[in-house]
This record gives sequence, structure tokens and C-alpha cells, in this order.
Amino acid sequence: MVQLCKKIAEAKWFQNAVTIAILVAGVLVGMATYTEFAAENEAILEIFNKIVLVIFIIEVLVKLIAEFPKPWLYFKDAWNVFDFIIVAAAFMPFGGSSIAILRLLRLLRVLKLIKALPKLQMLVGALLKSIPSMGYVSILLLLLFYIYAVAGVFFFGENDPIHFENLQTSMLSLFRVVTLEDWTDVMYINMFGCENYGYDGNMDLCTMSTANPGGSAFFFVSFVLIGTMIFLNLFIGVIMTGMDEAKAEMAAADELEKKGSNITVDDLQVKLEEMQAMITQLKKSDD
Repeated sequence: MVQLCKKIAEAKWFQNAVTIAILVAGVLVGMATYTEFAAENEAILEIFNKIVLVIFIIEVLVKLIAEFPKPWLYFKDAWNVFDFIIVAAAFMPFGGSSIAILRLLRLLRVLKLIKALPKLQMLVGALLKSIPSMGYVSILLLLLFYIYAVAGVFFFGENDPIHFENLQTSMLSLFRVVTLEDWTDVMYINMFGCENYGYDGNMDLCTMSTANPGGSAFFFVSFVLIGTMIFLNLFIGVIMTGMDEAKAEMAAADELEKKGSNITVDDLQVKLEEMQAMITQLKKSDD
């Protein structure tokens, strides 16, 4: 039984069947967003949901049995733990206001596709490896935001209270600028003064219009260049480094697995030859 489950768990057709079930689960969750269609076909959709759940349960059971007599080894893989949680959550008593949680858990089934596709799994691994380095880059970016936000309040707070009235508003406005979402409008307000640009319909807030062409241009252009160009490339560089590490680890694991199987066969042959030599020596000693 254990050997059969191991063969099934490693079989390509079984993995493909699970992948198809994941895709169907994703489609079913998408259909649930069309309330009228979902209400009219509730019975059919529920049948498909149960079929998908049965397939996921079979997947968990097969992999658990394949690990016998040490079934706890199944939980050493983080993705297996995720699969088990998704299946176990389906048996929790959701109802009434908690139905949204059940829908969310069904939506999480789509994430199982990451495990089904090795390339996606490698990309996720690369992102996870990049998190520590991305944290340091994020700290630098936060310092940049803080410095420019404080300067923005000092320089433009009176002229442009909508975007630079206080520190938190200033940081939010700079986030808009760094995403390049109409950042030139924010710059022009402070270049030409709020009474001349951008405050149509909000003139009651424009109490101290001050034009600052040179300072505003330098402030926003330098922030866009540093925040968007330099830091964006830093993030990309960190992710690419993580991807290279993930590729190297995957290649090393594949090579180790291949070598491991060869070493096992060679070890068996060596042990067999040693045992034959020992038997021969024992026979000679008896004679």
C-alpha cells in the first residue's frame, strides 16, 4: 500500500490531475463573483466544489500514506502544510457572516498552482530569499521618503496644503509621485503657485500661494530620479540575485538527487561484494 501510494504521488498523471483540479477551483471561485449566475447554478457549482475537495483530500491522504511509517515527514514541506490547512479548513463550521472566510479559503486553493508548477515555485523561492535584502532597501527608501516628506512640508506646506499639509500627507503624496501617477501636476502646483495651477474648485484652501519654479523642479525631479530609477533598479537587482540563488539551489538539489540514486546503487554493489568476500573467507576458514 505504501509503495503504491509513493508511485501514485510521483506519477505524472496524478500531478496533472491535481493541477487540473486547482485550475477548476480557480474558475469556480471566479464564477462565484457573478452573484446571479452563482445563485442560479448553486447546486452544480457546489457539486464541482465537492469534487475538487475530494481530489485534494485524496492528494493529502496519498502523500501521507507514502511517508509511512513516518507520516510526520509529510509536514516537513511547507507546501504540504499549506495543502493540509486548505483541506482541513473545508471541514470547519462556516456559516452566516463567516461565509466570506470560506470563500477566501476556496480562493487560496488557487495558490496550490505554485506548487504544481516548478518554475512558479522557483520564482516564489527567489522572492522569499530576496525579502531580507529587500528589507534593507526598503529601510533606505523609507529614509528617503522621510527626508523628502519633511522638506516638502517645510517648503510647500503653505502653498500646497492638499499634498504637503503635514508629514503623513506629504509621505502619501510622495508615494503618488514615486509611482509616476500625475506627479507633474504636484510639481506644477508648487512651481506656479496654487492660485495659478491645480486648485480649481479648492481655492478656499489656497490661502498663501507661493511660486517656487527652481526649487520645486529640483525637489521633484531629484526625488523621481532617486526614488524611481535608483531604488527600482536596486529592488530588481535584489530579486535577480535571489532568482540566481534559487536556480542554483534547484540545480544542486536535482544533481544531488541523481547522484544520490547512483550512490545508493553503487553502495549496494560494494556491500554485496564485501559480503561475498566475507562468505568466501568463512568457507575457507571452515575448510
